[in-house]
Formats: sequence, structure tokens, C-alpha cells
Amino acid sequence: MIKRVVLGLAVLIALLVLAVGLNTWRQGSRQIDVPPLAPMAVDERAAADSLAVAIRARTVSSQDDAALNADQFQALQAHLQARYPRLHAALQREPVGSLSLLYTWPGSDPAAQPIALMAHQDVVPIAPGTETKWQADPFAGEIKDGFVWGRGSWDDKANLIAQMEAVERLVAAGFQPRRTVHLIYGADEEVGGLRGAAKIAQLLAERKVKLDFVIDEGLLITEGVLPGLEPPGAIIGIAEKGYLSVVLKVPATPGHSSQPPPPGTSAIAMMSAALKRLDDDQMPAAIQGVAREMFETVAPEMSGLNRVAMANLWLFGPIVKRQLEAGASTNAMLRTTTALTMFNAGNKDNVLPGQAEATVNFRLLPGDTQAGVLAHVKKAAGDERFELSTLPGGSEPSRVTPTDSASYQLINRTVRELFPGTVVVPGLMIAATDSRYFENVADHIYKFSPVRARPEDLPRFHGTNERISLANLAELIRFYHRLVEQAAR
Repeated sequence: MIKRVVLGLAVLIALLVLAVGLNTWRQGSRQIDVPPLAPMAVDERAAADSLAVAIRARTVSSQDDAALNADQFQALQAHLQARYPRLHAALQREPVGSLSLLYTWPGSDPAAQPIALMAHQDVVPIAPGTETKWQADPFAGEIKDGFVWGRGSWDDKANLIAQMEAVERLVAAGFQPRRTVHLIYGADEEVGGLRGAAKIAQLLAERKVKLDFVIDEGLLITEGVLPGLEPPGAIIGIAEKGYLSVVLKVPATPGHSSQPPPPGTSAIAMMSAALKRLDDDQMPAAIQGVAREMFETVAPEMSGLNRVAMANLWLFGPIVKRQLEAGASTNAMLRTTTALTMFNAGNKDNVLPGQAEATVNFRLLPGDTQAGVLAHVKKAAGDERFELSTLPGGSEPSRVTPTDSASYQLINRTVRELFPGTVVVPGLMIAATDSRYFENVADHIYKFSPVRARPEDLPRFHGTNERISLANLAELIRFYHRLVEQAAR
């Protein structure tokens, strides 16, 4: 009897191993095979000089004061007009909301759907106390060691300058787009985009413009970031998480600290308990939707056990899920995330506060809703005394752009042509971009720019020592040049 059980288990294991092996083997590469394109000659130093001038404009935006640093935005725009005269002669330039910009390059075929390239002019401030940690003055636009250094060199002035460089070259070469091309440059992306991109999207909607596709900042060409993937990976954002900040308020009886109420009934205690429940009881995670498509696309390009696991999620899914949940960036791909960001209560050390207030930020996975998140928060609060409200700027998750669309395949092919050997996979943008406002005026929306990033580069994003290499800046120019040339011909 025991022998039969052992034999049966052995046969079962052998069949399982065979199934895993066959399934791994038959999942061939999904990468399109295109010949590499000879690199277009680019004056790297001239482009870097242009980006450096753009960085020197301290275009830090404000949520409350639309006119803050207006002179700096005007200085940036004056540089663009001086540096790119052919572009400004061929394209119509419209200020929107005073500081944001909409450019229109009319196409020869009015029936063809337009396209749009997006970037933003504004930058985040330097974190107080970190100024001395920079290897170059963050607003000097210094060029050294093969890099352009400074705030905005990556996010997002490199894309803006690269797009302008590409279009300037196309105009100079006599290129006439068949379909209209828009350039969209918001001035308040870092504080929500309501005055810039949202207004531009509304303007296009009023004009009954329907874009074929929009491409905005977002995901990158990663090197050494995806475990088990040796070649660089270009992750094309085909969806964006939603955004919601929930404010919780709970009242309590104020009084003297010498006579505290029973445990768990003070404003701070009640709020702390609710926040602890929210932090402990995260919204569910799953390898599904965009994340699943990403892993299924990248699996055949991986090596070793990573390839086996990713190619057989039907078996190894729970193990892979646990590993992904352990990393902040990969966990964010699997669930609506919960971030406790603000807490306020009390104003004197010997006075019990009459109210506690906290803010929790959620980034919503496609498939979840703001209403569902609010219900989740209400359940965690568990007390009718809690008052819930939301901050402005919230958005539902975006729809998912299909990877079998012509525009996705065009971006895919362009990357494969210009970055030979790079693995192209779809991905989920976990932060917010201006492109989310174009859901009603664009059939397809992509969040991607071919900025190269290694693990050690990721903290530079909104952080210290932001930079981009001259060589990578030239690659951005080639990418936008090729993309517009192919998409608008």
C-alpha cells in the first residue's frame, strides 16, 4: 500500500514537472523582430545646452498660487521660442490658463485622427535641508561627467526639450504631417494639473478633437530593475492608477491631561486605532489585469527559476505574489495601496484635543473605485463619530489601452528599432500624470519615455542629484523624431 502511494506521488510529481517544463518551453517570446535603425546624428552638446537653460528657469509650481514663479515660466517659454524658431513658425502656439501651452501642427488630412506628445514645464521644489547633498547646484543646469544635472533634468524637462528638438528637425527637413500633431505642456502637473492639462483636454473636447493616441511621461527603460531580466526592459504604461486622498476627522471631549478619559476613547486613540486597522487591513492584492499581462510578456525573456515561476503562475502564483508584495514598487502593481500621510491633533502638551484629523492617500488599481475605497475606510473607522471627506484632485483609475492596438505596436516597434535588444512589456503607471485628463478625448493613452534608469537612479526621481546623460537625451530626441515621423506620415 505504502509503495503504491509513494509510486503515485512520484508519478504525480513527474507529471507536474513535465507540465511545468512544457509550459515554460512553449511560451515563446512575444517580442517583435525588427531590424535596428541606424542612429540619427544628434548634436548632444547643443541639446544638453538647451536643457540646461530650461533647468535654470525655476519653474516650481504651487497648488494655491497660480502666479507663483510666473516670471520663471515666462523665461522658459522665451527660451523655447528663441531656440526653436522653425517649430514656432510652423505650429500654432496657444497659452492656456496663462502658463500652460498647446501647440498645433496642422496635418494635410483633416479626416486623420491627431496625435499628441505631452510633457510638463513645472518641477517639484528641493527638499529643505538637502541642498548641500547635491553634486551640482539643482538650478544651475550644470553639464559635467556626461550628464545634465538639476531639478527637471529627468522630470520632465528632458522630454519637453527632446520633443521640441525632434519637431524642430522635422520642420527643418520639410516634413509635412498627414495627421495633426499636438504638443501639450502643462505648467502645474506637480500640483494636480487642473489649471493646465485638464483645461487643455477640456478645450480639445469643446473643439470636438478626438486623438488617436497621447504619449506622456511615465514608465521607463529599466536596467537591472526587473529581477531575472538581463536585457533592458522598456515598460510601456498602458494604464494609470486612480488617486484619492481621504480625510478622517473624529471629535472627542477636550479637557485637562490630568484627567484622561478611559483607554481608547480620546481623539488620538480613536484615530490611531482606525489608522492601524487601515494599515493592517490593506486592500486585496492579485496578479491580474495589467500586472499579469506584464509578467506573461516578460516571462519568456527571463532566465532560470524566474522564467519558470513567471511562466507558470497557475502553479507558482501564490509564491510570486508574496515576493512581489514584499517590494514597495511591485506591491503597488498588485493592489490599491494605502499610505498614511498626515496626522494632526492637539496644540498643547497638557490639553486633551477635541478633535483628531488624518489624511490617507490611496492609489487605485484599475477595477477598484473611489466609492469602494470610501466604503473600505468607513469600515476601518468603525465608528459613526468619524467624519470622512475627500481632497480635490481625485481620479478614478484609467481604462486600459489594449496592447494589440496599432499605436501600441508603433511605440513597441520604435523602441525595438532604436534600442536593439530591449525587451518591451506593458506596465501600470502607479503615480499620477497629466495624461489622465485625456480619457474623453483620446482613444489610447500611453505613459512612457525612454529615460534609462538603473536601481540606483530611482531615488533621483523627485530626489537629490537628478540628472540625465547626454547620450540618453539624444536617444529621447531620436525616439520622438521617429515616433512622429512614423505616426503622422
